[in-house]
Amino acid sequence: MSSSKIIERLKTEEIEYVDLRFTDPRGKLQHVSILADSVEEDLLDDGWMFDGSSIAGWKSIDQSDMKLIPDSTSAYVDPFYAEKTLCLHCNVAEPDTGELYDRDPRATAVKAEAFLKSSGIGETSFFGPEAEFFLFDNVRFSTSMNKVSYEVDAIDASWNTDADLEMGNMGHRPGVKGGYFPVNPIDAGQDIRSEMLSTMKRMGMKVDKHHHEVASSQHELGLIHDTLTKQGDEIQKYKYVIQNVAHAYGKSATFMPKPIAGDNGTGMHVNISIWNNGSPLFAGNRYADLSDEAIHFIGGILNHAKALNAITNPATNSYKRLIPGFEAPVLRAYSARNRSGCVRIPWTENPNAKRIEARFPDPSANPYLAFSALLMAGLDGIQKKTDPGEPSDKDLYDLPAEELVSIPTVCGSLREALGALESDHEFLLLGDVFTKDQLDGYMDLKWEEIHEFEHTPHPVEYKLYYSC
Repeated sequence: MSSSKIIERLKTEEIEYVDLRFTDPRGKLQHVSILADSVEEDLLDDGWMFDGSSIAGWKSIDQSDMKLIPDSTSAYVDPFYAEKTLCLHCNVAEPDTGELYDRDPRATAVKAEAFLKSSGIGETSFFGPEAEFFLFDNVRFSTSMNKVSYEVDAIDASWNTDADLEMGNMGHRPGVKGGYFPVNPIDAGQDIRSEMLSTMKRMGMKVDKHHHEVASSQHELGLIHDTLTKQGDEIQKYKYVIQNVAHAYGKSATFMPKPIAGDNGTGMHVNISIWNNGSPLFAGNRYADLSDEAIHFIGGILNHAKALNAITNPATNSYKRLIPGFEAPVLRAYSARNRSGCVRIPWTENPNAKRIEARFPDPSANPYLAFSALLMAGLDGIQKKTDPGEPSDKDLYDLPAEELVSIPTVCGSLREALGALESDHEFLLLGDVFTKDQLDGYMDLKWEEIHEFEHTPHPVEYKLYYSC
């Protein structure tokens, strides 16, 4: 859609505001609302100035001027605002040169797609993320000097079987690890998930399903695959809709990887395929009907998995999910249909649907950076013909210790992941998709989080050590 079409739409649909949206390095959606009367084609084509120094991880105060460049193809009407508002996702650009800002996550995604084309390997990459989330009725936490605590509650949570509820306790709820696919009344989230999915459909998003997930109070909606940058936009909209519909229901939605102990955590499995000359690049006659390129793509992901962790699993909390015993893909192995490794090849009879699934990412990741990094790792594998080794068709969760020791793992902490990224990032710099300055700024933000986490006493430490 051209800028003139956007202006025409503002008038014909009597839209009051234009919302310019962009994503910060941590992955949080930001916005500014502009009265539609003030929006002209020049603003849409040339951009809107803003203060980049107020965004953590971006410009210093002496170099703060930045431009938001709207992507007119991303337009959609916000379903939650009282005044009719047209939303546009934006890239961030330098005001003096007009070049994309190298620390802008969406710009990174744009450059990743361009690099794929320039590589000669393929024309288009498709991404199908599966982002899970939890719904709670009450959330409380404290991180003061003398009190560190959290408490969450959900009426349908497994721990409330004996709760004395004002409206009475009906007793129907999933147990620990017992939430996968039961019907109501055990599944109490049917109606709220339906409203979430229908809202996304009305916004023009490509969606297909919803269901309860394994943990109690855990849910998932289905996004249909799309191109890299577009899917980054879709994940941002996905999280936005889920959190706002939940809020309207008096509930709180979180994409935190491991919000409760003792039950499954929240992942974001990412399905990836590449097409070239109108054909699926990953379809072939090797293992699981994969092509050589697909096998090497897997090799690249497994080879760079620990460095990828810093981007695909960017929270200290991510590594409370990546532990054995909770369907967590901690082993750097691949398999057809087997869900216990880092990479799975979903079964399909249709060559056009041939894809690989990276299972270790989680939804705390910045989607633009995560998808771009996964693509760059896979392309590096194709270019170097990286051998991923033999597939692991056994249930990796039940392997004896002597076999497990031979299989490498993903990182066990964000500290380890940042160390891996520091020593293994050259593959990300190809084609200036990522830049060293961008990665340094990103890691600075993450080190701040690590230090805050590591320097704060934990309630479990009081349990273990107070009487030492």
